[in-house]
Amino acid sequence: QVQLVESGGGLVQAGGSLRLSCAASGFRFLSINTMDWFRQAPGHQRELVAGITSGGRTNYADSVKGRFTISRDIAKNTIDLQMNSLKPEDTAVYYCAVDAAPPLSLNTQKFWGQGTQVTVSS
Repeated sequence: QVQLVESGGGLVQAGGSLRLSCAASGFRFLSINTMDWFRQAPGHQRELVAGITSGGRTNYADSVKGRFTISRDIAKNTIDLQMNSLKPEDTAVYYCAVDAAPPLSLNTQKFWGQGTQVTVSS
């Protein structure tokens, strides 16, 4: 059973930091393409915040470059997002997502976590 569970969200003042963690399970027989963090704020569409490939390459939304860092811990099976210098506009529900495919499959499927709320006060 594939499962992604986010944790680490909460309330923080502007300029502060939070570290989100996504615990992944059930991906033993799947080929992972990317591991991502998305977010969705009130009145906004869900957007990609940061991603990391199975090879360790990373990419970030322009709005978070230099402030957020995505990483993975293979031993712990987690995908982490370190968020520094937080701004009120970072307030959103943050979702972990993994793009993966079974053996010999050409197409991947995206698996989602339940989301964790991040609120940044001004």
